[in-house]
Amino acid sequence: MSRQFTPKVVTANALLEGDAVWLTEDDRWTRDIAEAELIEDEAHAQIRLIDAQSRKAEVVGAYLADAKAGTAGPEPVHFREAFRTRGPSNYAHGKQEHASRP
Repeated sequence: MSRQFTPKVVTANALLEGDAVWLTEDDRWTRDIAEAELIEDEAHAQIRLIDAQSRKAEVVGAYLADAKAGTAGPEPVHFREAFRTRGPSNYAHGKQEHASRP
């Protein structure tokens, strides 16, 4: 019996800034997972991953991450991916610094 495919998003790190990025349906890289393309077909996911991995001038480390449909767009399923949406973890700077301000 074959296993059911879990929806995915294509994610990577921006080559110059190092930020976590997600691939959108219109082939842009976004820093907001809610804008990512939620892929529900395994063959389509593999094609999108191959395309992302070929974009070496833009990103590094592209891979498929489990995701689920949320009210505002795709949401992470696993802790690692949820953690990546919040930016660097070594100390408050960049995205974390701005998010902590009232």
